[in-house]
Amino acid sequence: MKRLRSARLALIPVVAIAVAVAAQGATARSSAGGTLVIDRSFEIKTADPQRAFEPTASIVNRAVFDTLLTYKGADVAHPVPQLAESYTASKDAKTFTFKLKKNVHFADGTPLTSADVVFSFNRLINLKGNPSFLLADVSVAAKGKYGVVLKSKVPNTALPAILANTSLGIVNSKLVKAHGGTDAADADKTDKAEQWFNSGNSVGAGSGPYVLKQYSTTSQLVLQPNAKYWGPNKAKWSSVVVRNMISATQLINIQRGSHEVAIDLASDQAQGIRKNKKLKVSLTPSTWVFWLFANNNKDISQITPNKHFQNAVRYAIDYRSVVGVAGPGAIQAPGIIPNMFLGSLPQKMRINQNGAKAKWELAASAIGSGKITLEFPSDLTINGVPFASMAQKVQANLQSVGFNVELAGAPVGTWLQKYRDGKMAFGLSLWGPDYPDPADYLAFLPGKLVGTRAGWPAGSDPPLEKLGDQALVTTNAKARQKLYQQIQQKLNADGPFFPLIQPTQVFVATTDLKGAVFNPVYQIDVTQVSAK
Repeated sequence: MKRLRSARLALIPVVAIAVAVAAQGATARSSAGGTLVIDRSFEIKTADPQRAFEPTASIVNRAVFDTLLTYKGADVAHPVPQLAESYTASKDAKTFTFKLKKNVHFADGTPLTSADVVFSFNRLINLKGNPSFLLADVSVAAKGKYGVVLKSKVPNTALPAILANTSLGIVNSKLVKAHGGTDAADADKTDKAEQWFNSGNSVGAGSGPYVLKQYSTTSQLVLQPNAKYWGPNKAKWSSVVVRNMISATQLINIQRGSHEVAIDLASDQAQGIRKNKKLKVSLTPSTWVFWLFANNNKDISQITPNKHFQNAVRYAIDYRSVVGVAGPGAIQAPGIIPNMFLGSLPQKMRINQNGAKAKWELAASAIGSGKITLEFPSDLTINGVPFASMAQKVQANLQSVGFNVELAGAPVGTWLQKYRDGKMAFGLSLWGPDYPDPADYLAFLPGKLVGTRAGWPAGSDPPLEKLGDQALVTTNAKARQKLYQQIQQKLNADGPFFPLIQPTQVFVATTDLKGAVFNPVYQIDVTQVSAK
């Protein structure tokens, strides 16, 4: 599983039913008169961009704070300029130089300069919060009034994608300082600006087309237009309301409302409204990837490092039946990189079940009737898919060709610790991206984070590791795509990982909206949504 940054794994948001019911009554009023309404189960902790790393916060902060680069629509494979006019990267992918647009100003009229970028990034780093890892080993410096240089201690081809994250939103340094903010090395102890960010008094903090009017972690967040917005993409709504709703209430509201979006419906809920002509129901693959792994460390297991055993697992899986556990909208994961990211494998390159080959490989492994235990987090559900159901399906697939598989579910905390310690022989896991760039998936290579957890130390596969080293310093998009596809093909052939599925992401919008699409980074970019 990924690093489990607290906000990105907001698996079970706690929502007060009383709040949901009360907010439901406001549907008719709030969805009229130029108001965009977004229903979501909240996990938001703060609206302070350098502290926030939750999906709900991303919805709000995308509208309030501009970033150097951003994404358009659902495309998260190609970051495009926003505050940056242009940028260049060094050949070793360690130095990135940005040229800023000169006509930008914050909502209070203050011009945006390189000093604001340096302050924002240093504050992110020194707050030492959930998103601080995004700029790990990166330093920032101004190059004149409208130039910024980022230097990484290690090759960092993912940096353009990282800079589109709302945690790297640029704040008004003068105004933030005036309200207790600091980018000093001890900012984690001395910065006092969070409460101000979490209020309607923070007008002027950002340069985006909206400003924060109302903030609550339990009921709703309200945005209103930035009257002094500098860019061409001006606010299209007199207000944007993001409401805290459980999925059952979201289902009721989306059928009654107009200019409305629901983000947290389950696949089975979506099926019941697909024929509603007033709604656009989108069932698309999620960025999560479920996968199996077999530990390569012989001290952990004498069975799982066996390459014949691993090949038998690879070809025994009935991938179609596994996808069926997740329902409509889910797809088989051809590789470990999700299909919407640069470098993902096309479906034609997916592994297909081959029962005869699986039986031959199992016999060649000489493990006989040896029992293998499949471990999984028994209390975890992702995008409507319970790990327990997935594990049962995998067990049935493997046993159909002769494996002796026992299931061992455990609470996610217990399971996670054993997995992270590298002591799990055979496991069912998943990975969700820290940022939408294939570099995040180099963690699966020998000697890297996930590779090490699977007993695969550096030096285990020199050709694969060489490809990884090339990918680390390659900045050309076409060359990167080719390299990451080669890496995944080799992982599929020789690695101890077995990609299974990308579950379903449900996104529902009323048909009176234009540009309302799911974005894996921002959930929805409200700056691109308008009324038809």
